[in-house]
This record gives sequence, structure tokens and C-alpha cells, in this order.
Amino acid sequence: MTNLETKKYSIKKQCIVSIAAVLLIATVCFYASKFIDYRITALILLMTVSIVAIVFDIIPVLITAILSGLLLNFFFIQPLFTFHITDTEDILLFLMYLIIALVNAVLTFKIRQVEKKARDKEEKEKTIKLYNTLLNSLSHELRTPIATLIGAVDILKENNQTLSKKNQEDLLSEIDKASIRLNRQVENLLNMSRLETGMLLIKQDWCDVNELTNGVVQKFSSLNTNHIIDFQLNESLPLFKLDSGLIAEVLRNLIHNAVLYTPEKTTIKIEVLQESSNCIIVISDNGNGFPESEIQFAFDKFYRLPHTKTGGSGLGLSIVKGFVEAHNGTITLENNPIGGAKFTITIPTETSYLKNLKNE
Repeated sequence: MTNLETKKYSIKKQCIVSIAAVLLIATVCFYASKFIDYRITALILLMTVSIVAIVFDIIPVLITAILSGLLLNFFFIQPLFTFHITDTEDILLFLMYLIIALVNAVLTFKIRQVEKKARDKEEKEKTIKLYNTLLNSLSHELRTPIATLIGAVDILKENNQTLSKKNQEDLLSEIDKASIRLNRQVENLLNMSRLETGMLLIKQDWCDVNELTNGVVQKFSSLNTNHIIDFQLNESLPLFKLDSGLIAEVLRNLIHNAVLYTPEKTTIKIEVLQESSNCIIVISDNGNGFPESEIQFAFDKFYRLPHTKTGGSGLGLSIVKGFVEAHNGTITLENNPIGGAKFTITIPTETSYLKNLKNE
């Protein structure tokens, strides 16, 4: 049980559980006293206190330690059913038991405090590192399109009468590209915030994945990305119950990632399949692929391959993973045998053919 889990329990509940545990162990040992020596019972009770010390706070542990010592004295040390001890060896045993149980409780609690401080420090350092990475990324990824927008608009405003038609079109094209890039970065930040705060709500409905995928592909085709996007409709597909908005974002991020990090003229192939009740989406390319040692980090937040060109914040793939897992699905990344990367999305979902849906 972790520290976060123990915090869910109040001190009162911890005391009740601790006392119940000691009473249960003492009862078992009492009925087995014909077979085990009371010194063995002392070790068993001490082990119980140690386990409680690992799990609960200091107050329940101290109560457990004192209670276990009293139970040991009353039920197991001669004379029985009295707190009077006549034998010197038993007196020493009882006193040593209490000292060891209490010291063990305090030391274990102190160790847990030190471990907690170390974890908090590590988490704080990790958070600071993530924020620095985010700020460094955003300082470029947001500043560049904003500067492009401001510069292009200023040129249009100041030289509108003297600019040729072609120059105006070029500037408008730059504004369009910068706006799309800026919008993508803002969307990624908002999506990551939804995932991190647990505010992501899945709105599943019957979805034609052929139509959904084709719509995303057409938008990329209109951008003249100098990449070949190959998608063939699979007419045998049923309707899947999915959140079409999130799946569209998954497709956009994966295709954008392929466009951004593969050479021009690379073919990006998209396949949508059905296996049993699973919707399978495969997006592959014939580019350079991923270094095998880097694949395990591909879905980490802010992670970008070393020596890659600028143009991404490292959030796209982690958002994809989050959206897929929100559907209880999985996403895997591997390299194609002939070269290039291959993403495979598997989402368990309900299916229905159109005729069946109309009858519902």
C-alpha cells in the first residue's frame, strides 16, 4: 500500500485496522499456544507491529506496539491472565519487547518521512525540468508563428498598394501556415492539460471511420505537404462506437508527425481494419524510421528525437497515446522491415452495420 493510499484512511480507521490485526494474530497464537512457545508468539506480534509500521502513521503504530505488549503479558507470559510477571527472564523479555516495538515504530516512521521528502524532491525536480522543457519549446514554437503573423500583416498594411498580386498571395499563404501551426500548438497544450487534469470526457457515438479518416487526409492533401498520403476506403468496415473528435485528433497528430519528420515524397499509408470487435488503425511510412533505442521513449511528454529539425513541441505522440488509452485501446510503434515507422492503434469497441443500426 502506498503513502497516497494510506492518506485515504483517517487516523481513526488506521487505529481500528491496526488493533483488529493485532487482536486477530494474538487470538490465533493463543489457540496455538500448545504448539508454539510464548517467545515465538512475541516474535510474531513484533512482526505484526513492523508490518503496521510500514503501512500506517505513527499514532496507530504506537498504539499497536503498546497493545501487543500488553496482550503478550496478559495471555502468554506466566502467570496467565494477569499483568504480574514473576520470572526475571520474562520481565526482561517483556521490557525488551516493548522497547524494540516502540523503537521499531518510531524508526520506521522516520524512514518513511525521509523517503517521502526524497520522493517529493525528486518529483519537484522532475516538474521543474518538464516546465523548463515546455518553456524552451514554447519560446520557439509559439514565437515563430506569431512573429510570422505580425511581420506578414505589417507588410500587407504598409505596402498594400505596391505589392504585386503574387507577393500578396505569398504573404497570405505564410499567414495561413503560421496560423495553422499556432493553432496546433495551442490545441496540443489544451489537450495535454485535459489529459493531465483528468478532465477528458469520452463522447462515444456511431462513427464511420472511413469517412472520418478521409476527411483528415483531405485536409492534409490541400496543404501541399510534398508527401504522398495513401488511404484506400475499406467498404467492408462496420460503424464503430468511438469519440470521433478524439480519433480525428489522433489521426491528425500521427499524420502531422510523419509529414514533419520524414523526407519529401515519402509515402504515408493509412489502413483501417476490423479484427473481432476491435477497430485497428495502422499508419506507416517509408521514411527513415526510429532508432531502435529511442522507440521506448517516443510517447513520453516533450520527447523529441535527437538532431531532428525544429517544428514540434514533443507533445503530439503523448497526446495520441492518452486519447487512445482513454478509449481503453493501445498504440504500438515499430519500424517497418523495409524502412520507416509503423503505428498500430487497437481500440476495443462496439460495432454495427448500417442496416442493423437503422433497426435499433
